[in-house]
Amino acid sequence: QLQASGGGLVQSGGSLTLSCTASGSILTGRPVGWFRQAPGKEREGVACGVFNMNFLRYAESVKGRFTIATDNDTDTVYLRMNSLKLEDTGVYYCAAGQCGVVDGEIKDDGMKSWGKGTQVTVSS
Repeated sequence: QLQASGGGLVQSGGSLTLSCTASGSILTGRPVGWFRQAPGKEREGVACGVFNMNFLRYAESVKGRFTIATDNDTDTVYLRMNSLKLEDTGVYYCAAGQCGVVDGEIKDDGMKSWGKGTQVTVSS
């Protein structure tokens, strides 16, 4: 079972760091992805990492602003979000499984374990 946390309300241009942890299993040895869903929109992949292979992929809309990282000591996967924009608002989910990227788009169909999301709201 995965758990995403760290969401909140932040002003445009601000920063936020989300955390993903797992109960009952090791997380950081697996591919982990971050996904988000904005109101009225489909879920989209934001970032995905296969950390032992240094394979990191980002959605075009967040490149240069978001960073996916892992802390093996705490078995936590982070999503550091800088220069947040209004369009970054949504519920953010972490998932573990396979990082599938097709035409630059991070797919979620390879993800097997999902956590409850955490709300990120960016205000003007």
